[in-house]
Amino acid sequence: MQQPSLSDAGAPLSAAQPVIDAPAALRAVQAAVAHAAGLGVPVNVAVVDAAGLPVGFARMAGAPLHSIDIASDKAYTAASFGLPTSRWTEALAGHSEAVRQGLVLRPRFVAFGGGLPIMEGSARIGGIGVSGGSETQDEDIARAGLIALGLQA
Repeated sequence: MQQPSLSDAGAPLSAAQPVIDAPAALRAVQAAVAHAAGLGVPVNVAVVDAAGLPVGFARMAGAPLHSIDIASDKAYTAASFGLPTSRWTEALAGHSEAVRQGLVLRPRFVAFGGGLPIMEGSARIGGIGVSGGSETQDEDIARAGLIALGLQA
């Protein structure tokens, strides 16, 4: 059997993907925690890189234990789709019922507020997720993390 001919022989088989680094992730976590403390809301804050892998995390004293995984999943969802988790109800509205019901059952998928993608220019470099307050508080706290990096939500 003859091997297929590759017209791009010698071309790279990988692509560089920028990701948030640990110092930036930790600055975002620290800023989010400081903002949450100012609001008097104990939360969990998670930052993941563009592949959804953990880069930074903090749990404030008194933050709900279940919120540890929820914060991580919010960050993962935001990083994987590049969409704030609060926008999923709107985003799914135009899809079939099968998609609306099926996507929300996927492991680690979160469709409520508190997760934001981390964008550096047009590159998605990670996600930040916050859990422990209301959806609005969680998203506001996550936004504080982005602002500390000089980024917008």
